[in-house]
Amino acid sequence: MPQFRYIMPCEQADEAGAVGSLYRPGTAADGVAGKVVSHRASAAGGGSDGPTLNMQEVDFDEVVEIICAKDGRYPREAYVFVREALDFTQKLIGKESHGQLRHVSGQELLEGVRQYALQQFGPMAVTVFEEWGIRRCEDFGEIVFNMVGNQLLAKTDADTRDDFHSGYDFTDAFRKPFWPAGKMKAGAKPVVG
Repeated sequence: MPQFRYIMPCEQADEAGAVGSLYRPGTAADGVAGKVVSHRASAAGGGSDGPTLNMQEVDFDEVVEIICAKDGRYPREAYVFVREALDFTQKLIGKESHGQLRHVSGQELLEGVRQYALQQFGPMAVTVFEEWGIRRCEDFGEIVFNMVGNQLLAKTDADTRDDFHSGYDFTDAFRKPFWPAGKMKAGAKPVVG
C-alpha cells in the first residue's frame, strides 16, 4: 500500500529510518533537502543517543520556492495545504491506532485532504483548489511527488503517481456535502461540524 510521510521536528529515528512522520529508506536520515541534519539527543527523549532531526536546518518555504520555480503548475499555498492535510491525516490515523505513528497511504491522504479541505474551506473548497490549479485527485499526487522529489516527503518503492488516480470526484467530495437535503442523492451526507 502506498505510503507518504513528511518531516516533523526533532523526533527519534527508529532502525528502519522512520523519523516521526518521515520515512527514509535505509538507515536514519543524514540530510534533508540537501542540508546536513544534526544527530542529537531528543529533548523529549532525555539522554537518547539515537539520531534526530534538527528542523531549524530545513526550510520548508525555501524548498517549496525551488519546487515552484521548477514546476509552476501549483502555487506555494497548495504545497502548504498538502503538508497541513498530511498533518491532519496523521492525527486522524493516530487516534485510530491509539497514538502510534505509521505511514500514510495515497488513499488515506486523499481522504485526509477531503476532510481537511471541508473543515478549512467549507463550500469554497473547489473554488480554492481551482485557484491553485488543482482540479482532480491526480493534482494532489503531482504535488506529493514534487515534494518527494525534493525530499520534503518520502515514499516507499511501491508508491506511484497512479495511487492518486482512483480518488474521488470533486463535486461528490466537496460540493454535495453542502447541498440542501432535497438536492442530495443517496449516499451523500452533509458535513457535521
